[in-house]
Amino acid sequence: MANTYTQLYFHIIFAVKGRKSLIQTSWRDELYKYISGIISSNNLKLMIIDGMPDHIHILLGAKPDINLSNEVRDIKANSSKWINEKRFVKGKFEWQEGFGAFTLGHSQLPTIINYIKKQEEHHSKKSFKEEYLQFLNAYDVDFNDAYLFDEIE
Repeated sequence: MANTYTQLYFHIIFAVKGRKSLIQTSWRDELYKYISGIISSNNLKLMIIDGMPDHIHILLGAKPDINLSNEVRDIKANSSKWINEKRFVKGKFEWQEGFGAFTLGHSQLPTIINYIKKQEEHHSKKSFKEEYLQFLNAYDVDFNDAYLFDEIE
């Protein structure tokens, strides 16, 4: 539509199936580059990607005509296929079903970028589950505990 100007930002979080710590530092950067390529080819703007061995955070900019669920499905399906083709893990690599996505305004970008950059620091004090619940509560998201985490104890 002519004379329509937007920039939407999404902070996306998703975990390895069972919240297993499978993302190794030896191939993590390759994974992030691969995901960056998926994001770019889908005409989205990657702001930052980082995470921990059991989950990742992606901050991206998008136009209003995207279907976020389809985009995340594409990122997860293609990246898990790539990880399996590269045989980075023993057995089959899968992402956990679902994801968290939180919108933010342009003025919040520096804070979220800094937050994503400092994942190791955050997780020295707080588990992924605590972090995720904090986001859900901060954004006042209704959720059902029974479907929240598929984790291996």
